[in-house]
Amino acid sequence: MPNIKSAKKRVRSNAKKEVINNTITASMRTAVKNFEKSVKAGDKEKAATSLNIAIQRIDKAKSSGLVHQNKAARLKSRLTKAKNTME
Repeated sequence: MPNIKSAKKRVRSNAKKEVINNTITASMRTAVKNFEKSVKAGDKEKAATSLNIAIQRIDKAKSSGLVHQNKAARLKSRLTKAKNTME
């Protein structure tokens, strides 16, 4: 445990940021999994709505710096391709 006041504050702020970052990352992964389930089930309407949600969550993670922009682009491309081959 740090002794300096600023170092103590940094530990507290890092803990808060960690919770937020984990929430954003988990919601992104969940949205991607939900989209993949709807594609596997063959539900076109649910796939379209869950694709939009997944893309929003991916962009949020990218803008937060949690996901590299190339990974975000790759994920969005892969998901969009999966939806388009469904039709």
